[in-house]
Amino acid sequence: MQYRTLGRTGIKVSPYALGALALGTSIGNPDHDDSVRIIHKALDAGINFIDTADVYGESEVVVGKALKGRRDSVVLATKFSRPIGDDPNHQGASRRWIMTAVENSLRRLQTDYIDLYQVHRPDPSTDIEETLSALSDLIHGGKVRAAGASAMPASDIIEAQWAAERRGLERFRTDQPPYSILSRGIEREVLPVAQRYGMGILVWGPLGQGMLTGRVRKGQQTDLRRAHIFRHLNDERRIDAVEQLIPLAEKAGLPMTHLAIAFAIAHPGVTSAISGRTRRSSSTTCWPPPTSRSPMTSSTRSMRSSRPAPTSARLTRPTYPRPSSARASAADPSMNAPPPERNPSPVSRGGQCSAAGKKTFVSHSFTGHTTCTDPAVN
Repeated sequence: MQYRTLGRTGIKVSPYALGALALGTSIGNPDHDDSVRIIHKALDAGINFIDTADVYGESEVVVGKALKGRRDSVVLATKFSRPIGDDPNHQGASRRWIMTAVENSLRRLQTDYIDLYQVHRPDPSTDIEETLSALSDLIHGGKVRAAGASAMPASDIIEAQWAAERRGLERFRTDQPPYSILSRGIEREVLPVAQRYGMGILVWGPLGQGMLTGRVRKGQQTDLRRAHIFRHLNDERRIDAVEQLIPLAEKAGLPMTHLAIAFAIAHPGVTSAISGRTRRSSSTTCWPPPTSRSPMTSSTRSMRSSRPAPTSARLTRPTYPRPSSARASAADPSMNAPPPERNPSPVSRGGQCSAAGKKTFVSHSFTGHTTCTDPAVN
């Protein structure tokens, strides 16, 4: 298993993550013991990254049971903010609920710290500074190692990064958006923004929520139990796309699931792809064996080579190159003329100070403004 760095946290995670949504829950595998065995099989395969949430029924309880004696070797991620019960304050990203939710998750997970604590969905009713402040206190208190977001629009990611910088708070280190061959919307804004701020991206739904398993075919009955519930599983355009992808997988000598996962983790902005399991027998369809070399390795490398390289951007505003003086002079001959004489008054029309010929300016890099500090003027 070749591990990757989770954003700029320094934490190493596997490119495949186990999603625990269906473990210990009625929508997947309600059997706790069997769910624990599924988790152990993933860990034995080299996967060290598990993602769950407080709203996933008994999922956190099952994960806590499975990690007994193996906690230190696992990067554990969970989420909060989705409604828990009928109490209107048992949801959202307020400090009040964050402090309560983290204690509940720690108790269910049977651990004293969470590696990655994520806002499950943006909370428009709470100031982002309020959320980041509470998460910062949890990080400083040792209960959380890093904070992340989930399904956050690019504009909200930028706002959160700026708020953290402005207030001196811990910032979101990750985001968890949906991504697959059939759903590539995050390539337009979310992935470039995340790369710019050095965030790790954990994508969910790399199998197209069942569409890319090979179990949904045109003109054939499917054995997926949720096919009659979810509209996308009966979308003719998606099914037509799947029919075109199946020959590509066969030509590459890969199962359809391997091709789908390889595509998701090949993007340079993606750290890990989250996929869930409900049966131990199905866990081999996407994960490599614990000792042998997976055919996904060469497939992933070839997909990476066809994508643009990631940009190593810093947490600053973008700068744009100015035209050279020679080029500007050729375009506008008036630029070669000597500059006009300045207004002899202490403050010119443009707000510049020239009293006593001293350099009395203070430049503010954050706002881009220049302030005159000469007492004769101010």
